[in-house]
Amino acid sequence: MFTSQEVRERIRKQPFVPIRFVTSSGEHYDVHHPELVWVGRRDVHVGTASKEDPSVYEQAARLSLLHITAMEDLPVKGKRSNGAKR
Repeated sequence: MFTSQEVRERIRKQPFVPIRFVTSSGEHYDVHHPELVWVGRRDVHVGTASKEDPSVYEQAARLSLLHITAMEDLPVKGKRSNGAKR
């Protein structure tokens, strides 16, 4: 479990490093743009990037902070979209 402060610190890290949120159910959500994460007191919303503009979301998933089990750095590559993976 992570706190909202820990998630905010990780998202605000400069330079931004893409991140993977891993949940207790085994799903993961990749974030390649910091503007696609909204941190609340008890949850995090992760946007799925639009193909036209990766800083704008198409959909969003709500992740409970209680169920985020890991925040992993992703390799920095070209433009990619966010989304839930199994």
